[in-house]
Amino acid sequence: MATAAAAPPLYASSSSSSSFSSSPNKPLFNNIFFLRPPLPSTKLTTTPRLSVSAAATTAVELGQAPQSSTPAKTLPFRVGHGFDLHRLEPGYPLIIGGIDIPHDRGCEAHSDGDVLLHCVVDAILGALGLPDIGQIFPDNDPKWKGAPSSVFIKEAVRLMHEAGYELGNLDATLILQRPKVSPHKEAIKANLSALLGADPAVVNLKAKTHEKVDSLGENRSIAAHTVVLLMRK
Repeated sequence: MATAAAAPPLYASSSSSSSFSSSPNKPLFNNIFFLRPPLPSTKLTTTPRLSVSAAATTAVELGQAPQSSTPAKTLPFRVGHGFDLHRLEPGYPLIIGGIDIPHDRGCEAHSDGDVLLHCVVDAILGALGLPDIGQIFPDNDPKWKGAPSSVFIKEAVRLMHEAGYELGNLDATLILQRPKVSPHKEAIKANLSALLGADPAVVNLKAKTHEKVDSLGENRSIAAHTVVLLMRK
């Protein structure tokens, strides 16, 4: 008498000491009309599968938001962006990057109003995940009245080194209608590099007009953007 073949197991599985996987061992073909000979179905199964491993169970915990296993302070790179804008008024000096620029008006501010150094400070603080320049050096503190912005940038650089980082590169853009920055560009870049303790090759400075649009284009204000890349020492 013929003996019926044993039914195939419902699930095919493999396992080791640290992982387990399973997939349905269903027949691959159901109600199908073949126009050509089917492919050999040996060792083929349908696709829904289950995998449980030590790595997966430790990486995902139900009910908890995913978190980085690397503390932020150990990240190899950090990026920060800074922005600043000041109103231009007669009777104030115009200081950009620590350089006194001849002009008929300057930045109205609690400190010396150096828009470039202010946004560089904010970019470094942002990369470190720290509060902005207004919180660390508040404009209602008499101590900072008329203070040179080099004080702020030196403190930002100190915090950067304290956190274990150094400047990878910096890219800054000044936006002003007048005066022309090009005659002073190299002096500004050299002074900024010195304040940062960085090679001038990693410090870039650009300047643009605002095409006579709004307060920037009407010579009533000046603005700057800065992006910095910090690298783990």
